[in-house]
Amino acid sequence: MARMALEGVRILDFTWVVAGPVATRILADQGAEVIKIERGDENTMSVLGPRRTGLQGELHRNKRSAAINMTKPRGLELARRLAAMSDLVMDNFSARVMRMWGMDYASLANIKPDIISISMSGLGHTGPRCNYVSYGPTLHGLAGFTRMMADSRGEPAGYGYSYADMAGGYSGALAALIALWHRKRTGRGQFVDLSQFEALASLAGPALLDISVNGRTQEPPGWRSQEALAAPHGAYRGHPRGDDDDRWIVIAVRSQAEWERFSRAIGNPPWVTDPKFRTLYLRMRNREQLDAHVARWAATVDADAAMTLLQRAGVAAGVALNGADLAADPHLAERGFFAPVKLPDNSSTRLTGVPMRLSATPGSVRTVAPEVGEDNDYILGELLGLGRAERAELVAEGAVWG
Repeated sequence: MARMALEGVRILDFTWVVAGPVATRILADQGAEVIKIERGDENTMSVLGPRRTGLQGELHRNKRSAAINMTKPRGLELARRLAAMSDLVMDNFSARVMRMWGMDYASLANIKPDIISISMSGLGHTGPRCNYVSYGPTLHGLAGFTRMMADSRGEPAGYGYSYADMAGGYSGALAALIALWHRKRTGRGQFVDLSQFEALASLAGPALLDISVNGRTQEPPGWRSQEALAAPHGAYRGHPRGDDDDRWIVIAVRSQAEWERFSRAIGNPPWVTDPKFRTLYLRMRNREQLDAHVARWAATVDADAAMTLLQRAGVAAGVALNGADLAADPHLAERGFFAPVKLPDNSSTRLTGVPMRLSATPGSVRTVAPEVGEDNDYILGELLGLGRAERAELVAEGAVWG
């Protein structure tokens, strides 16, 4: 079996909820040994569902878990000993938490001079709001995304799922790789102050440029193209499939050549020759009328069939897939996107796979998410060298949850 790119890298993981666990999952998928330090009492996060399947299964696969009580002096001592044998320490608490535990970068560097400490706080370690508490929806609002997404009445809508967590998570994984490369070249560790707010704001796209250069107040863009002029450009309801009338086709036509191919593909109905649609400029000016024509055509065809028809003509088009569609998508199946993993009771589940294919050092989904504290014996015994009696003593005094 080929070695994975991050084999030999050990990460002490204090992250929780979603953003931080996404970052460490990406690194674990590529072979890093990720040791999660978690609470083992009734306050352990269970709102995200079962540990081994679903969202938690996605977030914590390929990791190990130790249930260490960071409010106890001996628990802190265990965490510091693990930091001394780790390459990175990662957290996504508010800026003050690791400092309170004596696990901030300055303290960690005294334990291990070349340590890399990555703090993925909501708003960073400096600035007037650095101690603010935030979750994904908070950051969506602060970064402008909630205002840029609106419902049919123009009211702020935002995302149903936390895009901010994904933005922060992928930024955190990238920051870890950059810091590891720096240490490989120089032998020096460093502190990485990652603001999830800034990671998200940097993805606001043309709106951010329009604000900074032109000072314009942003209105929800709806289905207007923000990258280049395009018409038609939007989501159009397709013909019902059985009792499912929530089928949609997304279409983007950005040039005259694409318009001509689109017109031919849908059979050159009379309205495509209307002078109001002769050029892209005119199609943009009359896009509401154009959208009405496209919507009437889309309502007569199956969304999947429409996607195939338009793609064969060289027109950007895609079905608006729902969860059931994604789970059965033939393209994802052909690429092996969903990875089957075996559960301890010999049943199995599927998790999303590794989205990048490295030919020499492929990542993989190797193990399901551990229950909290499942790897206490390995982490405290094999790594730290504590005997059974000492481990039992730690459990008895509450420094470790058994």
